[in-house]
Amino acid sequence: MATIAVTLLFGVEPGVISGVLLSIILHLHHTSRPHIAVVGLVPGTEHFRNIHRHQVLTGTRVLTVRPDESLYFANSRYLEDRIYDLVAKNPGLAHVILMCPAINEIDASGLESLEDINLRLRDAGVKFHLSEVKGPVMDRLARTAFLSHLSGQVFLSQYAAIAALDPMIINPDQDGDGIATVEAG
Repeated sequence: MATIAVTLLFGVEPGVISGVLLSIILHLHHTSRPHIAVVGLVPGTEHFRNIHRHQVLTGTRVLTVRPDESLYFANSRYLEDRIYDLVAKNPGLAHVILMCPAINEIDASGLESLEDINLRLRDAGVKFHLSEVKGPVMDRLARTAFLSHLSGQVFLSQYAAIAALDPMIINPDQDGDGIATVEAG
């Protein structure tokens, strides 16, 4: 609507310029606060879903966070803040896994945020892991020192990460103490 008004009042060229600028501003605004889900294991499957939308199994030692956007300058700080907030609310954590299937790209700011998250979690005694990292993103990470400083591991799948870090979530009745809990949305 704004673009039409500018075009009618000032001409085609200012209308096109205002449309491009408005599109960029709207894109930055939309992607600066991406949806970041805490996920858990859907019972009887190898699928992980949002704890607020599905009945899933979670534990107290591992937190899995899934950002639904690429990491770049406009949203990397938001991811940091969200992870720090979640860790502060879960004092018994030993591991944080960043589940990355929706991260298609990462820029220097996103990489810097991952480094900061890794350092801050390591200082708090929590290991930082990645799972389901796409090839181009892994290539970008491999060209830096980030992977050599990562306090945790990079897992091919989220299921493999949970199997390695907290197998009681996958098989909660294995020894009968029922550590896994079901979260419902």
